[in-house]
Amino acid sequence: MRIDWSSVTNELALWHSAGLTLPLWWRDDDAISATPDLEQLIALSKAVNVPVHLAVIPQMADAGLAARVADCENLIPVVHGWAHENHAPKPDKKAEFGATRGDVTREIETGMTRLKTLFAGRLKPMFVPPWNRIAPQHYSALIKAGFSTLSTFTPRTGQDAAACLEQINTHLDPIAWRQGKTLVAPDQLVAQLSQLLADRRMGVTDNSEPLGLLTHHLVHTPEVWEFSRQALLTLQSGPVTIYK
Repeated sequence: MRIDWSSVTNELALWHSAGLTLPLWWRDDDAISATPDLEQLIALSKAVNVPVHLAVIPQMADAGLAARVADCENLIPVVHGWAHENHAPKPDKKAEFGATRGDVTREIETGMTRLKTLFAGRLKPMFVPPWNRIAPQHYSALIKAGFSTLSTFTPRTGQDAAACLEQINTHLDPIAWRQGKTLVAPDQLVAQLSQLLADRRMGVTDNSEPLGLLTHHLVHTPEVWEFSRQALLTLQSGPVTIYK
């Protein structure tokens, strides 16, 4: 698949000239077990030399996934909600931890405890709410459960979501969820990435926040895999550091 990355590489050249460095990371959501798709994710991570923060659904995660993560340094497990169930009333957008829910402390603490049991010291105390949505009223439950980081989507507006809770989001999702989970038009994604980089360079958004690629290995088409590979390699042609 041929993709014209010139607008991204031109932007990265400006970063070099300005002496800037881009912090970069990769998050992949919805892991529950060791699958052939997970093996493809691992293989790509090794090929591009970027680790994957693997957002694991606590209620459904199994011992096979834990064993595979234990054998792979490229996978960094984090907590992906509790059951990945939608509790939002219609017509609200889907959310497991939306504003209409009451006390969710038990679910959040149980999710943390279960993944600590599965992954031990490998688990990173990062909370990824399903559908990238969580109402601020639930932040105190995250902090109480021991989370130090919250990750959703789009550039953050401040370094911390709340006191003691850092915000590190993702910013580029290559999947066209409403068009059969195919690849978003590559030229559209490249333009979006170029704008994300330009906004950081010009101080419109916070460049201390790692720029995040968001993927979902269980639903990838070959085109999504290939775009992700090219995107990660192209970004690393610039002045980058990898967030782990």
